[in-house]
Amino acid sequence: RRMARIVQPRMAELTGIDKAKQAAGYKAVDDHVTSGMVVGLGTGSTAYFAVERVGQKLKSGELKDIICIPTSERTREQAESLDIPLCTLNEESKLGVAIDGADAVDPDYALVKGGGGALLREKMVEVMADKFICIVDDSKLCSGLGPSFPLPVEITPFCHMHTLRTIAALPELKGCEARLRTGDCSNNAPDGDEPAVTDNGNYIVDLIFKENIKDVPAAAKALKNTVGVVDHGLFVGMTYQVIVAGADGNTRVAGEGGEKAWW
Repeated sequence: RRMARIVQPRMAELTGIDKAKQAAGYKAVDDHVTSGMVVGLGTGSTAYFAVERVGQKLKSGELKDIICIPTSERTREQAESLDIPLCTLNEESKLGVAIDGADAVDPDYALVKGGGGALLREKMVEVMADKFICIVDDSKLCSGLGPSFPLPVEITPFCHMHTLRTIAALPELKGCEARLRTGDCSNNAPDGDEPAVTDNGNYIVDLIFKENIKDVPAAAKALKNTVGVVDHGLFVGMTYQVIVAGADGNTRVAGEGGEKAWW
C-alpha cells in the first residue's frame, strides 16, 4: 500500500506552525547544503520545506552538482516534481548532510521519529551523513522521550502480534502500551481496519508511554536486539544540530555551533 501524499498549504496561506516548519527547513538548507554535496532528504511536514528549498536553489542556480537521497516514496515524488537529481545508498553510501524533522527532541538531542512511517529509510540514510540536521517547530521539544509522542517500531508482518507482545514486555520499555498501527501508515491515528504497511512492506507498532523512558540508549538497544523488530524510531547519538523555529518564524540553533539545549 502506498503512503498518502502530504499536501501542503500554498505559500501565501502559511501561518503559525507551518511558518515555523518552513523557517526551520529553509535555514537548514541555507546553512548546510553547498554545491557538489550528496544530501539526504527527510520525510514529513517539516522536511517538505527543506526539499522545497533545495528545489528552489537548484532552479535558481545557487546550488549546482548536488544529488539527493530520499527517505520515502512521497519524498521521492516531491523531489522529482522539483527536478532534484536523485540516487540511493546503493550508488552513494556517504552523505555530506541529511536534513529531517522529528516527532520529539530531548535535551540530549535524542529523537523520536517515525510518526510518518518512514523511520527505517530515514535512519539508514541519516546515519551515513557527516552531519544530521534535525528541523522542528518548538512544540516538538520535550524534557524526556515517551509521553509527548508514541514511539514507532517497525516490525515484520510474520507473527506480528507475537512481536508486539515481546516488545511490550521488555523491561527497558516498562509501562508502555503497544498498539499496532492501522490504516494510513503516514500517521499514527487508527484510521482503518487493516495493519498500516510501510514503504518496505512492514508493519508498525506504536508504543505509548505515560512517563519518560528512563534510559533511552538502553531502550534503543533492547528494541534493536528483539527478533522480529526491523528498526525503531529512537535516533540516539546521531544529531549534529537542532534547528528550532517558533510560530513567529524566528529560529534558534542547539548543538554544534549553537546553544546548549534550553528546554
